[in-house]
Amino acid sequence: MPELPEVETVCRGLAQNIIHKHISKVTARRRDLRVPLPANFEKALEKKEITRIARRAKYILIHLDNDAILVIHLGMSGTLILHEKLPKTFRKHDHVIIEFAPDKKSKIGYMVFHDPRRFGLMALTSKTTFAKHKLFVNLGPEPLDKKLNGEYLYTILQSSKAPVKSVIMDQRKLVGVGNIYACEALFRAHIHPERAANKVTQKEATALVVQIKKVLEAAIKSGGSTVRDYVRSSGDSGYFQHHFSVYGRKGLPCLSCKTPVSVIRQSGRSTFFCANCQK
Repeated sequence: MPELPEVETVCRGLAQNIIHKHISKVTARRRDLRVPLPANFEKALEKKEITRIARRAKYILIHLDNDAILVIHLGMSGTLILHEKLPKTFRKHDHVIIEFAPDKKSKIGYMVFHDPRRFGLMALTSKTTFAKHKLFVNLGPEPLDKKLNGEYLYTILQSSKAPVKSVIMDQRKLVGVGNIYACEALFRAHIHPERAANKVTQKEATALVVQIKKVLEAAIKSGGSTVRDYVRSSGDSGYFQHHFSVYGRKGLPCLSCKTPVSVIRQSGRSTFFCANCQK
């Protein structure tokens, strides 16, 4: 599944190409995505101008000039690909095609939502209903927000006896820290992923916040992590995968102490860590 850096990279790619584009036509080739497309989906988007591209957690938010917001989640295998011209043939899982009116600023003519597993979604909300929408009402703060600091994270961790990795991946506590970046941040902060959250000190919580921000910012700068079918809006793969310290490195020497990297299962996910560096 694309994680926060991949989604942020897609948002930035979209912002460079489709802000101020006018939507001329929307074609839904398949409506039964993870959440079925609303009946008014096409009419709600057509003849509207895109004014802003934003992100909340792993959701892409396309703001329109009538205060409506197109919400997109890429699910496990979803991609948004931009085309100058309409493809000669559509792939089997090209579910939604958005056509843009021609303009002199951007050659992009189409955006195609492709999702083989159909775990992604497209939904509609508005500026006035956004905060109370069921997809967003229970989400925690953004990890790159300046308001997220060691004191906040320490308070959250102190309220739970669950493993620290599980807590920082809980979207109700903190959004967007997926499995890959949780492993990487905990390694950099020298915290064992199985340690009870309430056993993390305030100093360690502050260090963990710093490392969460650093690893996410580095991943965004590098363009994502090429997980499964993830591609950017340009169709190119990200390449942060080349910079992992522990993730996917089972048995390889730790980059700090040369101890073989260990792997365990937590909540059905693989957790990579160094048993010597992380306590």
